[in-house]
Amino acid sequence: MTDSLLVAGVDEVGRGPLAGPVVTAAVILDPDKPIEGLADSKKLTEKRREKLVPLIMEKALAFAIGRAEPLEIDQLNILQATLLAMKRAVEGLSQAPGHVLVDGIHAPALNCTVTTVIKGDQSEPAIAAASILAKVTRDREMLEMDALYPGYGFAQHKGYPTKQHQQALIELGPTDIHRRSFSPVQMSLL
Repeated sequence: MTDSLLVAGVDEVGRGPLAGPVVTAAVILDPDKPIEGLADSKKLTEKRREKLVPLIMEKALAFAIGRAEPLEIDQLNILQATLLAMKRAVEGLSQAPGHVLVDGIHAPALNCTVTTVIKGDQSEPAIAAASILAKVTRDREMLEMDALYPGYGFAQHKGYPTKQHQQALIELGPTDIHRRSFSPVQMSLL
């Protein structure tokens, strides 16, 4: 059952990296349990984001993580994979929202009304909460990938196309978590 009063915020992390999934989160905040310090995840320190995650999980009415794997990104393209991950996050919520606010200009097709909000992670607390959950989830996963694939520097750059990462791609070649449709990864295959 959909509650027309419930509004979920949705955001993504990881569209630009050469490796790893794109991770999304959907959060329905409880108006009776405000969370101090919610902001765009990119503007918060790692320590602050880590402190906010348990508060979000404890105080939110519902939250869920969605993702699209590198193979899905390669098959669909990054935009379509991101929209799929967003849809998975919203569908994973324990309570169905009546309305969804999505950060950016693109929104997935959902079974409720949707509004896109440019820089929504700066103006909408539910989107900010989603951005924090998505970023911390993805960052933690990339730390695990650093242990599985030594030499790439995933712990430092989280898969983004830094000089260090691109040099590792040339020297070591792509891993199973690299996005083969992204040109720097394609170049390393030549």
